[in-house]
Amino acid sequence: MNKPATIDFATATETHAPAQTQALLDLVAGEARDSLLAIHEVLRRELPRGRLTTYEAGGGSSSFLPLDVLSRSHVTVVDIDEDQIRNNSYAQEAILGDVQAYRFAPESFDLVICYNVIEHLPDVQAALLNFREALKRGGMILIGAPNPHSLSGVVTKYSPHWFHVWFYRHIRGIKTAGLPGEAPFATFFHPLVTLSKLDAFATAHGLEMIYRREVESPRYPEMRQRKPLFAALVDAGAAVLNAVLPHGTDVRRGDYHVILRKR
Repeated sequence: MNKPATIDFATATETHAPAQTQALLDLVAGEARDSLLAIHEVLRRELPRGRLTTYEAGGGSSSFLPLDVLSRSHVTVVDIDEDQIRNNSYAQEAILGDVQAYRFAPESFDLVICYNVIEHLPDVQAALLNFREALKRGGMILIGAPNPHSLSGVVTKYSPHWFHVWFYRHIRGIKTAGLPGEAPFATFFHPLVTLSKLDAFATAHGLEMIYRREVESPRYPEMRQRKPLFAALVDAGAAVLNAVLPHGTDVRRGDYHVILRKR
């Protein structure tokens, strides 16, 4: 691994906890969960057989990989948050560092995972170029991110952080929201988070988009379960917006999943 001299935070620890798929279990039934299951099938089909090297850019307490892939992966996590590093129990190597600046030796990994991370980065381009350099030829980058032009994306972008914390605590029911190491985190929405710009950037840098799906944000089915009246009001507002926007627009499609493959 190569670390720029300007970065003075880099610690590595070894962990040997059992593999977890809590991230999938936590997703309510809906488009986002269906898409993640479809991604699992793509990974099973496209990844090399045998042992894998996986880089997770930003690593919390659970993995988005299917168990059979996770069990044969040597997972390296890089995260700038000490609490997130401390919460991670499935990575073989955990590194305190900034994914926008931290660099590994070229062609080190079969897979890079950047899930619910790029919206929090001020310099998405730097991070993506580092991911590409670290990938082996034919390796893949899995990205999950919010759509900045969706209803939830616009609200997230233009509302204050205290509102995000309130929503997580009182609508989603996550009482620890906003505490150290706990979401929601500050959101920047760099232009490359927009799916069309991400697609163009990938093409220009030798990355082929082999999976792309826009999905209804999982916040909607969560709200319908926990706060049906509030959800009905939000759904009604979304329906009104969809009626006045260009045909085919659905402002509820607040998230997307893509897989990029290095040519």
